[in-house]
Amino acid sequence: MRVLLIYPLFPQSFWSFEKTLALVGRKALLPPLGLITVAAILPKEWEYKLVDHNIREITEADWDWAELVIISGMIVQKEDLLAQIKAAKKRDKPVAVGGPYATTSPQEVQAADYLVLDEGEITLPMLVEAIERGEKSGTFRATEKPSVTETPVPRYDLLELSAYDNMSIQFSRGCPFQCEFCDIIVLYGRKPRTKTPAQLLAELDYIYNLGWRGGVFMVDDNFIGNKRNVKLLLKELKVWMQEKDYPFSFDTEASIDLAKDEELMELMVDCSFKKVFLGIETPDEDSLALTQKFQNTRDPLSESVDKITKAGLQVMAGFIIGFDGEKPGAGDRIVRFVEQTAIPMAMFSMLQALPNTALWHRLEKEGRLLARGANINQTTLMNFVPTRPIEDIAQEYIDSFWKLYEPKSYLDRALRYFMKLGTPKHSGKRKITPQVISALFTIFWRQGVIGSTRWTFWRNLITLLLHNHRVVPFYLIVCAYLEHFGEYRQIVYQNINTQLAAYQKASRVESLAS
Repeated sequence: MRVLLIYPLFPQSFWSFEKTLALVGRKALLPPLGLITVAAILPKEWEYKLVDHNIREITEADWDWAELVIISGMIVQKEDLLAQIKAAKKRDKPVAVGGPYATTSPQEVQAADYLVLDEGEITLPMLVEAIERGEKSGTFRATEKPSVTETPVPRYDLLELSAYDNMSIQFSRGCPFQCEFCDIIVLYGRKPRTKTPAQLLAELDYIYNLGWRGGVFMVDDNFIGNKRNVKLLLKELKVWMQEKDYPFSFDTEASIDLAKDEELMELMVDCSFKKVFLGIETPDEDSLALTQKFQNTRDPLSESVDKITKAGLQVMAGFIIGFDGEKPGAGDRIVRFVEQTAIPMAMFSMLQALPNTALWHRLEKEGRLLARGANINQTTLMNFVPTRPIEDIAQEYIDSFWKLYEPKSYLDRALRYFMKLGTPKHSGKRKITPQVISALFTIFWRQGVIGSTRWTFWRNLITLLLHNHRVVPFYLIVCAYLEHFGEYRQIVYQNINTQLAAYQKASRVESLAS
């Protein structure tokens, strides 16, 4: 069986970093870990070809070669995912679809022949058995969550490694918390399941032997969901990293209670973890309590961010506007919090009700959902009726996003952040290539010579060289991100204003009609 694995396009978003990646000759931030895990679970005697549509186009030769097409993606990729199902069916190719989007919205992917939902360790063998029986269609679901201790090493060999800025790896699935808007607990449950340390080290050995050096993103939605098992992993990973002379640096996602565990933070820094993404959401405690994000109300959020920062971990953070009962000025309060903590990378979006989350079901019961679909891009209006005027929320969102990524303010915030960042240990072995040198000169030229930031750029760089020179490489990476954010805030401004105008026009028409 010849299997064509297709990873759909991501639209331009906060995390797409097209201009930043272009500086260093990369085409995508991360590879499709889900699909290369699928290839590892399926029969070894089958043949596999992976096309990441973010890297290259799908050719007619690819379609002709395939006997089965497998497509997987997230909700943000749904437009291209649906387009690729259509393209495969046009060529009379049997199509199997799975992954987070298909699992939470199976009604939207009915054009596929096989729906392989939930987690593949259970449902992919069902697909194989159905194909062997000659069945031409089917829906395969799991009634339990699989252990991940038997999950095979993903097929990293199928990737075009040089196209990616980071590799992806997964240690755990699931999160112990119950945030109302989050679909992670819908997909993977509230009991974190972890691989063994030996499993994860085997995966690291694999990508090491393939020649990868540099960044590795631990894609766990809450890396510290099972703190006991994480510490067991980190103690062995620390030894592995020492023996290999620190070939990688790690980034991940975690809950803010990381700040309470100094041993855990120290172990992460010892293992060359550099960045951690925190879902802060909002500094408004009433909104946090309403959305059941109680873990963010137990300690002052700004103090927790500072503890993690001073331990030597760079904080990236997510913020949301549009919670029920939210008071006016929520956008300004988020901006003030970001400025207070000096977090350079603050992902900001309007709240979306994702399919089958607790929020989705509550709003559906209240008759407030505006559409059956959802999107988690930062350029999309809310998909439900909020408790305060959508015009007010959208305007606050636009204004706040614009302020957060005003170039001079962004660079000054980065300076303040890196001045208090704890001393990093070790460094990932990213080669200083001619492309990296070219990228540096491009940043120097654009931000330090011709840009409105030129005085700010050089002042900040000299200040860090004099007072905290070890963080200068990280500061320059944040400068590279500005190449993306400078353009992206314009996109947010234009798209939200366009959608808001269309919404207001439709509302006026509806009002006149009634």
